[in-house]
Amino acid sequence: MSVIVRAKALRRLFDVSKPWLNRVVEREPKAFLTAVADVDFEIEEGSVYALVGESGSGKSTIGKMVVGLTSATDGTIEIDGIAITGNDQKAKISEARQKLQMIFQDPYASLNPRWKVRDIIAEPAKLRGLEIKGLPERLLQQVGLSPEDADKYPHEFSGGQRQRIGIARALSSEPKVIVCDEPTSALDVSVQSQVLNLMSDLQEQLGLTYLFISHDLTVVEHMADKIGVLYLGALVEEAPKETLFASPLHPYTRMLFDAAPRLDGFGREIDVPKGEIPDPINPPPGCSFHPRCPLATSLCKTVRPQMRLIGDTRVSCHHV
Repeated sequence: MSVIVRAKALRRLFDVSKPWLNRVVEREPKAFLTAVADVDFEIEEGSVYALVGESGSGKSTIGKMVVGLTSATDGTIEIDGIAITGNDQKAKISEARQKLQMIFQDPYASLNPRWKVRDIIAEPAKLRGLEIKGLPERLLQQVGLSPEDADKYPHEFSGGQRQRIGIARALSSEPKVIVCDEPTSALDVSVQSQVLNLMSDLQEQLGLTYLFISHDLTVVEHMADKIGVLYLGALVEEAPKETLFASPLHPYTRMLFDAAPRLDGFGREIDVPKGEIPDPINPPPGCSFHPRCPLATSLCKTVRPQMRLIGDTRVSCHHV
């Protein structure tokens, strides 16, 4: 398979400094929060690549950088071989971005309450200059809703139905890549399965590529082909789904798996995770996970580990 999305040394800093006068009076330097730190990954066409990690690990920031809602501080993102993070070749960048769409986390906040569903779905296609006659009705039917729903407003639908409308809107511009930012986390469990099955069916029918962002390992196991594990903005492990779930290598990945609920886990005893996520404004030296890691040594506290390949897994740890 060909690679359709490639991220190299992706980095994003946010300026969280106090106002200028406060810094002058208190003699404090500027403060920067590292949301994403030198992340590399590739997504093959027609596959599902999942990013998992705790809240604040940088998953959504990476998704927003891929679709252009947030700019990268450093590094490059390529869509079909075209770098979309620079300012050169603006026509090519615009063409590459037309291949991208996004499904948002909150189906209640992502739809304009003043627009009819017909207009919401047709807008991306209209911006691309595509034919929109009959398009909203056809897409609504494709996502399991009625064509008559096109004349309704978002407040007339349930959460699951609104997310289906969001999926229909994403499909209207005929994208190749869809970034799914926790698309089921705001839905009931029974509705989650319906939406996930719909997304799987659409991927097979239309040959879509998904960048799937989630903190739910059960959802990721159902959807993903390859999984990247993020901790404090850095990619610490990446492997095919079967490999990662069978034998996770990084201590943080193991901690995530141990903490996840399991049907066969009644009465099991696990060690309580030690410590808390460090301050991303002032991260620890060396490996960022060493304050919580059971394998940590003096090497981990001083030298940042590099990603290395072990079998099918890329992992960032000195002691794996």
